[in-house]
Amino acid sequence: KQWYQRRVRVSKRRRDGIKELIKVLQQESYKDPITEFVESLYVNFNFDEAQAKLKECKTVIENDFFIVGCLDEFTENARLIISEIFCRIHQRIEIDMLADNLNMEPAEAEKWVVNMIRLAHLDAKIDSKNGYVVMGGTSVPVYQKLIDKTKDLHLKANSCCQKIDKKLTLGI
Repeated sequence: KQWYQRRVRVSKRRRDGIKELIKVLQQESYKDPITEFVESLYVNFNFDEAQAKLKECKTVIENDFFIVGCLDEFTENARLIISEIFCRIHQRIEIDMLADNLNMEPAEAEKWVVNMIRLAHLDAKIDSKNGYVVMGGTSVPVYQKLIDKTKDLHLKANSCCQKIDKKLTLGI
């Protein structure tokens, strides 16, 4: 269970196994900084505790022969998860507060958010003047997306029919 948990944490495809991992963690009594980090984020949504556990995780990983090579990847993915969950909960976030939650300097956190926006992990805009990240909270309902995608379908079908009729009448 411990190695499964660590692999899910390090893996970029973690969404597939995170629900299963949370179920296992809630059923088992085993605790270490890495399992506590996951619980603090996904079960308790306690960012202060997650920040403290992230520091402990670094120490644990540095001292574990089998996963020491994954430290940078673990840290990067842990920051990504913290920021994703934090940003889902809040509409407007101070860059300084986000930097504290990610264990970064404010300038580094701002670069981090810019990269996340570029990579389409986050729907947000940065207000550098006031030091805020403003989340894009206007999502289009699924049915509206479907209507938009199929709106011109009848026009395209009509155009195809007219082209076919034209070719048939010309005998091509």
